[in-house]
Amino acid sequence: MQFIVSLLSNPAILLGIVSLIGLMAQHKKPTDVLTGTFRTAIGFLIFGVGASTMTTTLQNFNTMFQKGFHITGVIAAPEAATALAQGKYGFVVSVTLILGFIMNLVFARITPFKNVFFTGGHSLFFACVLALILKAYGYTNTTAIIVGGTILGFVSAALPQLCQPFMRKITGNDSQAIGHFNMIGYALSGFLGGVFSKHKDETTENIKFPEWLSFFKDFLMGVAVVMLIIFYIAALAAGKTVVTKLSGTTDWLVYPLIQALTFTAGISILMSGVRMFLAEITAAFVAISEKFIPGSRPALDVPTIFPFAPTAVLVGFLSSYTAGLLAIVIMVFLKFPLVIIPAAHICFFSGGTAGVFGNSTGGWRGAILGSFVVGLLLAFLPLLLYPTFSSLGITGSTFPNVDYNVIGSLLNWFLGLIH
Repeated sequence: MQFIVSLLSNPAILLGIVSLIGLMAQHKKPTDVLTGTFRTAIGFLIFGVGASTMTTTLQNFNTMFQKGFHITGVIAAPEAATALAQGKYGFVVSVTLILGFIMNLVFARITPFKNVFFTGGHSLFFACVLALILKAYGYTNTTAIIVGGTILGFVSAALPQLCQPFMRKITGNDSQAIGHFNMIGYALSGFLGGVFSKHKDETTENIKFPEWLSFFKDFLMGVAVVMLIIFYIAALAAGKTVVTKLSGTTDWLVYPLIQALTFTAGISILMSGVRMFLAEITAAFVAISEKFIPGSRPALDVPTIFPFAPTAVLVGFLSSYTAGLLAIVIMVFLKFPLVIIPAAHICFFSGGTAGVFGNSTGGWRGAILGSFVVGLLLAFLPLLLYPTFSSLGITGSTFPNVDYNVIGSLLNWFLGLIH
């Protein structure tokens, strides 16, 4: 079981196996099969190195920002909450993940929702959410696994369908779905972007910058400058003592510079990996679609669409993070019993993706509006389920993503009715 869980939660190996099956089904030469399989796995691992680098630097930013501006509350980042959930209900979470993947294949085969979800980390997070809710109502492990796994399999196949009309606009074809459990938020961002449909041609990628801002035409340069500014704001607010604990032997005023450039290097690595594995897995999946699950498509992680509108990613990040900070002000002002602190790495990947979706229907205006609304949802929705999680001892962190909280809250409400 541990082997299977490790396999399903490691998308590089899982996608490599899918590529192997697809290439063998196409009767490719052994050398082509080996090359395609390895390029898929290696490309995704390169992608993972970039994503991990970006996440680490943004977590350092979170620490400096919280300390510098004296913000206390619950951090909306799923990694810590998942570790707590696995520690308490590891068996239920693990088997729910396995059954969820199997049921995803079943639903893709027998329903019109032809999406096969390959973002294993997000499936693991969702398995935790479902297991925690079901265990909070006292269900046995068997019942929790069957119900949770079935729900996980269904949403893995069905929710990408909400985003597919916008994915066709973004990518220009129907061969790939989005596989990231903020899909209700992304579809909402694309819908809200339509408010500015008259301006959809004024895309973020065609913004005419004045000469002194012309470096923003280069995406990586734009990212580097923006991250440099926000890292220095956080570092100066936190002060020398706090930053030195993070920087070690590096001078505390040099540390923000290195972190900003490291983040930029991370996104460059990530996009290189995306280009490497995406072409391989898409080609290999054609045979799987034809032979095993007709009409199916792979649902892949969000950075696979970043190259289609990279400036929209940056706009979406800034807009969603601003919304998260505004949410903190609202929670404090209205004296909420709990304050949710937005995590910068969540806002980058989720808010940035929302920006791409909003941009596809409403240009730069749609990118700003769509990602801002998603930023508010990432901040406020976790308030709905936190009491349930805390009753099980899962405190200090929570699951921010829109789909976890919308589907989880509906499940929580239904179970409350029948109990």
